[in-house]
Amino acid sequence: MTDIQHLPPAAGVPAPTTSPRKGDIAVAGQWTLFWLKFKKHRLALVSLFVVLFLYLVAAFADFIAPLDPNATNATFTYAPPTPIGLFIDGSFAPHVEGLSMTLNQDSMRREFAVDPENPVRIGLFVPSQPYRLLGFIPMQTKLFGALEPGPRSAVYLFGADRLGRDIFSRVVHGAKISLSIGLVGVFLSLVLGVVIGGISGFFGGTVDLVIQRFIEFLRSIPTIPLWMGLAAAIPVGWPPIQTYFVITLIVSLIGWTSLAREVRGKFLSLRNEDFVVAARLDGMSEIGIILKHLVPSFMSHIIATLTLAIPTMILAETALSFLGIGLQPPIISWGVLLQEAQNIRAVSQAPWLLFTPAAAIVIAVLSLNFLGDGLRDAADPYESHS
Repeated sequence: MTDIQHLPPAAGVPAPTTSPRKGDIAVAGQWTLFWLKFKKHRLALVSLFVVLFLYLVAAFADFIAPLDPNATNATFTYAPPTPIGLFIDGSFAPHVEGLSMTLNQDSMRREFAVDPENPVRIGLFVPSQPYRLLGFIPMQTKLFGALEPGPRSAVYLFGADRLGRDIFSRVVHGAKISLSIGLVGVFLSLVLGVVIGGISGFFGGTVDLVIQRFIEFLRSIPTIPLWMGLAAAIPVGWPPIQTYFVITLIVSLIGWTSLAREVRGKFLSLRNEDFVVAARLDGMSEIGIILKHLVPSFMSHIIATLTLAIPTMILAETALSFLGIGLQPPIISWGVLLQEAQNIRAVSQAPWLLFTPAAAIVIAVLSLNFLGDGLRDAADPYESHS
């Protein structure tokens, strides 16, 4: 007798589709479930692209920034943002409006006005002074800039500061430090949190008791005063790069404690599961069980937690630098830019000095938080799937 299930479909009857059924979710892999849940979180998906864009800007800051972030121009101190135009006399000619400067005899301040008679032509992939992209690729081209660079060619998209330095170029270069300090700090927190939390949860007993009391001691210390005290102990004469790494260590000092507690809880719930017992009976070492079985079983949760920790690291560096006890010039970070804008003259005469780095911080922190929320929801994929 012919099996009905193997008969071909009748004429006019559509063949069954191969789309995944709800029952397939129960046997899907961990990362498949993670992605299925994450892509439904539209805001997190958009934030992922924003975060990738910000880190690309940070990586290629030397190529994107049209001017040297430390180049001064006394003619354009506190110059306002220069508007961009696309046409000159009906012809397509990208440019920024020229600026004319006059000295107000009453307030003794420089006043700038748009000078439409002297536009500054701009273009893509313009020649520049030699530099090294990513620190090792020799380049002599910028993404955009003045076609005829000179002291009067003011291309200040975000305005200029008290020394006539381009704020746009400084914000772009500041992303390198502010965003990378979050990644480095989170990496250190990952290592400390997983190792110490894993040891605490896996072995338990006296080891767990000692580690948990130590974590509670660290968490009981007020964070900002601790950071301020440790940052103030950095010698003033240290080179900028050494100061950068020390600040990274400081902001990572407390960040690992919350991850360690979460890892401990996961280990406590998983250490007596059947697959752990089977690994022990198979002769696998305790370290092997931790690294090959326990940690990968909740890696998606760790990724979500670390993503939410990056904004905390960025805000910590910004706060320390803004208070003047973190990174210092000539290092350029968003916190340093905010610190340079905290005077009455800058706020009243050039509010863009405060607005532009603050806007960059807000965009980065919000995007990372939305991304972290989406990853955290996706880390529990069995919660709901429609």
